[in-house]
Amino acid sequence: MSDGFTLVDGSIPELTAPTLVVMLTGWIDASGSAAAAMAALEMDCKARTIAVFDGDTFIDYRARRPTMQLRDGVNTALSWPDIEIKAGRDLDGNDVLLLTGPEPDMAWHRFSREVAELGVRLGVQRMVALGSYPFATPHTRPARLSISAPSGELVASLALQKSSVDVPAGVAAVIEHAFHDRGIDALGIWVQVPHYVASMAYPAATVALLAGLTDVAGVRIDGAGPRQETVIQRHRLDDLVAANDEHRAMVAQLEALYDAAVQQAAGDASPISAAEIPSADEIGAEFEQFLRDQNRPT
Repeated sequence: MSDGFTLVDGSIPELTAPTLVVMLTGWIDASGSAAAAMAALEMDCKARTIAVFDGDTFIDYRARRPTMQLRDGVNTALSWPDIEIKAGRDLDGNDVLLLTGPEPDMAWHRFSREVAELGVRLGVQRMVALGSYPFATPHTRPARLSISAPSGELVASLALQKSSVDVPAGVAAVIEHAFHDRGIDALGIWVQVPHYVASMAYPAATVALLAGLTDVAGVRIDGAGPRQETVIQRHRLDDLVAANDEHRAMVAQLEALYDAAVQQAAGDASPISAAEIPSADEIGAEFEQFLRDQNRPT
């Protein structure tokens, strides 16, 4: 037992070289794609809770209030938001750990230290965080993945997009450093979600994250639900775009920029001018209006 977490069975379970997957809600997750990937992992890996972090230490309950179950005036129970580590196995029988729940509201240094120290005790071989962000990309092309990691060697070894930008960090970035400092590979994989669907579920991004997790850590699940939803939503989006000339033209422009970026990455094209890329506000406003138009009664 630790002041920061409690082991459900009072002892460390026996695991073989597990991968720790991290997805804590409350930070950037366009379309809820990373949360959906974690839900698929929990279900397919049949994950069970093995450790619970102390909510009084890490959670501000005025910001994340417990839910009171009121039945005919009787306060029957309180459901508290918990940060947990769950254990399960993937399709190949590999041990998988899942760090789930809300992003802690405080004590990030202590929290990341507790997670990493518990990870060492559990024998974690690699930590992978999942995330998603809105981007000027079309739904008609494969969702692209980018990487964050404290190790330059690890970044260079993986065929994922590399970015250079200063942005506010989520706690997963702190956990990456905590594992890296203990000699354990740690990285985040991020999927790009088209701006115009960022406020709705986008299962194609979830599928891309799960595929990326297989590539970088060998964690493999069925993921049948997100894959089926991807096909259904693709048809719906295609039909919506096809009904409007302006939106067909905008998607075509995004496709051209996407294809040019792919060619440039392969060394087959000249750099793309920033002036060619529509701004986030332009894309978001245009397609939000487009989707609102679809919901108006005729």
